[in-house]
Amino acid sequence: MRPLQRILHVEDVPSIQVVTRIALEKLGGFQVLSCSSAQAALEQAPGFKPDLILLDVMLPQMGGIELLRRLAPQLDLQQTLVVLLTGQPDDPASPEELRRLGVRKLLHKPFDPLQLATQLNDLWITEHE
Repeated sequence: MRPLQRILHVEDVPSIQVVTRIALEKLGGFQVLSCSSAQAALEQAPGFKPDLILLDVMLPQMGGIELLRRLAPQLDLQQTLVVLLTGQPDDPASPEELRRLGVRKLLHKPFDPLQLATQLNDLWITEHE
């Protein structure tokens, strides 16, 4: 099994983006591509070829679920793990659609940035056993 290496992080709040990126790069040793909008992620994700997408559900202009729908023809979302970040108490879509779009985990904000790299790596290992 190859290790988790490349994470696409899509988050529009600059402070959360910075803290998350530092945690993933410094604590996890991951290569992180941070995008502050769904449109930027749509343009950059295919060339980056992420192993995992860490995606905020609530984004301006285009939400996280719509972004996944648009990425589906460009990336194999059954092979690219998707972790959604949400501040909402309810699921952003039906469980069936979330599975179809590759969503493996839903993390609620606020999350512990010191535990994030471990959580994502554990998910990667579980999915690849």
